[in-house]
Amino acid sequence: MEKKIIQTDQAPAPIGPYNQAIAAGNFLFISGQVCIKPGTSDLNNADIQTETHQVMHNLKAILQEAGAGFNHVVKTTIFLSDMNLFADVNEIYGKYFDAAFPARETVAVKGLPKNVNVEISMIAML
Repeated sequence: MEKKIIQTDQAPAPIGPYNQAIAAGNFLFISGQVCIKPGTSDLNNADIQTETHQVMHNLKAILQEAGAGFNHVVKTTIFLSDMNLFADVNEIYGKYFDAAFPARETVAVKGLPKNVNVEISMIAML
């Protein structure tokens, strides 16, 4: 099976030794995205709603670069700095999907890159 690196300047550049996404067969594996504004190292984290929207915009850009959209997503993982943020993140996250939500888990972790509050990774079908 061939794998293809997916890279777009419409999402933040990786901050470590990984790619934004890898297409392998009919699957797209998107690395965890945080609220970095594309083309900068600036965080867009005025509040949890703004932070979550930025994460979802970053994911959308990667999906689009691969020729997909949120309707192609089959699995997500949401990492939170605090489970008390669950309801706010869930509300914003849900607005990006039409009806058939993907499978998902949400976990609270001790820390996230750049001390952000939310990171989301995705798996999509191409």
